[in-house]
Amino acid sequence: MSLLSDRAEKTAQVLVMPASLEDRNKAPAGLYRLGLLLTCAWIFTFFGALVIAFFWRANTMAFWEPIPLPRTLWASTAIMAVSSASFEAARRFYRRGEHHIASRLLLVTACLGAAFLASQLTAWHELILGGAYLAKNPYSSFVYIFTGIHGLHLIGGIVALSVLLLRRSKRRELVDAVCYYWHFMGLLWVVLYGTLLSA
Repeated sequence: MSLLSDRAEKTAQVLVMPASLEDRNKAPAGLYRLGLLLTCAWIFTFFGALVIAFFWRANTMAFWEPIPLPRTLWASTAIMAVSSASFEAARRFYRRGEHHIASRLLLVTACLGAAFLASQLTAWHELILGGAYLAKNPYSSFVYIFTGIHGLHLIGGIVALSVLLLRRSKRRELVDAVCYYWHFMGLLWVVLYGTLLSA
């Protein structure tokens, strides 16, 4: 059954849309994409400011003392890359209608996201054992700030991913939006880690 859309402007022809698009309990088409763009723009601006502050502080040299970074962070990077690949595979399977395989890959991605956070906590533990505390010097402060705030944003991605897993009916646009956010978090981590290594 179809209904005349009350969102359609006056035209020479009558525009008929599926009734499902008129369900006010569902988000309008494009809303998830807009939310994704706004969220990523805000995060990009925030971390961009942090990276600028990092390089500015590094150039002043006063009390600036780079510390050896835990090798666990390389493992974190590999885990993030694999999780991004598994999420992308899930997205493509979902678009082809193979929802069962997609759900399994989404679960794998969620587990990899948890593994990434665990590896970050392990890196913090190694830093503390090595005497590199948050307030030791500006460089160590940035290490904790970069990894900690990125981890918080990734937790947001895991929450969104959990919502996808728990929903019996998933909108393709929502799957795409969460997937692209996950890729953005992966790229952001590479930039942050590369920034720390450049000091």
